[in-house]
Amino acid sequence: MLDFLPTFVAVAEAGSFAKVAKKEGVAVSSVTRRIDSLEAELGGKLFSRSSRRVLLTDDGEQLLPRARAILLEWSETRESMSMLRAEAKGILTVTAPSVFGRRHVVPAVISFLRQYPAMEVDLHLADDVLDLTARRMDLAIRMGALPSSRLVSTQLAPFSRFVCASPEYLEKHSRPATPNDLLQHNCLTLSSSLAPRGLWCFAGFNRDLTLPVRGTFRTDDTGSLVQAAIAGIGIVHLASWLVSDAVATGQLVVLFGQIQPPVKFKSAVHAVRLPGRSHDVKARLFIAHLRKAFGDPPHWERRLAKSS
Repeated sequence: MLDFLPTFVAVAEAGSFAKVAKKEGVAVSSVTRRIDSLEAELGGKLFSRSSRRVLLTDDGEQLLPRARAILLEWSETRESMSMLRAEAKGILTVTAPSVFGRRHVVPAVISFLRQYPAMEVDLHLADDVLDLTARRMDLAIRMGALPSSRLVSTQLAPFSRFVCASPEYLEKHSRPATPNDLLQHNCLTLSSSLAPRGLWCFAGFNRDLTLPVRGTFRTDDTGSLVQAAIAGIGIVHLASWLVSDAVATGQLVVLFGQIQPPVKFKSAVHAVRLPGRSHDVKARLFIAHLRKAFGDPPHWERRLAKSS
């Protein structure tokens, strides 16, 4: 529809299909088809046409200021993106959590560098929350709810958490019917200091508090938890971006997938940056690329939806 709006505005201002066609160097029938397509899309007539003049209908009168506003915003957006691309050169320093960075940020960095070959990305993968000022970082990828700070935050994509186990584990043990049954199972957990808010919390169970699950394996590395779960050692409660591939390939099975943590523990992936940095333009360009690479909804949520 956006492609036809300039023609609509031009005809409205000229009051003639023929004048617009002559100005563009095309046949009148070409201009007419664009307006016909726009009218079909919107479900109403935009012009009252006669052999002598073309007048806007009531629908056309309502559309005209909106169309002008849309075209102005689109023009400004294109100009802004063009300026961003023109400045897409130099080094951008980024930090991201280790496992998420390897799985989802690195592929986005690769496609970013292919699109902007004059750029350089200095990527640091670390699970510690780094001080952007002290470490001279331009951008950080962070998970979950963010504390209040002077950093500029942009949400990149939401994610859910799912309880998963391997088919092998479920064959050997009774399948838990509700989260409360997890207390009778071998649950593989993160070291307490690293466990995010909402882990092993389920809306409507245990007063929305963390279930006191226990298991034979604890670690500070989420990737290791996935590996142990796939091997049939126990049950995990992890982010959708972490388990989606294993679920899609049948290595893990989602248990009571409709039950999520309480709303207050809703999580997302964020990009944060310091305000006023000289590299802010490049940071915003990379953020836009990340959002496009992850998708809406993000590709890990889509994979889980297809597997359910």
